Amino acid sequence: MTRRKSLDKNAAVNQLLGKMDKSVADSFSYQQRKALQKIISSRDWQKHNLDFRPTLALPFLPWSFYMVFLFGVNRRELLPAERFMAATMFLGILFVMGLFLIGCGFVLIYLLKSWLGIDLFPNESLGIWDEFKSLF
Repeated sequence: MTRRKSLDKNAAVNQLLGKMDKSVADSFSYQQRKALQKIISSRDWQKHNLDFRPTLALPFLPWSFYMVFLFGVNRRELLPAERFMAATMFLGILFVMGLFLIGCGFVLIYLLKSWLGIDLFPNESLGIWDEFKSLF
């Protein structure tokens, strides 16, 4: 490891400790500081399948804007509230997808019925078959 990388790691630990109360930062032993340095230098928690971080610097503005889009497997332990929310969202998405698929199924059955010329209610139509025929 080069001296520059070592200084960067120490700077990261010092920056982290600098954000704490002085009494708390001074209470860390040498071993605890080395453990912090090891955790900061190991970037296993930053590996994502998709890691997209563009920055937009607009002219004549003193700020630049950034966006972060990460996609990957969640490796951390979920809190009970997070687990409940994830299960609720999963069931909600499953319900909406089910309604969508059932709706598509009804439309396909209606188109098949109209294609076969089956007229269940004389002089009544939803107009879907006419729109479908006009496309082709």
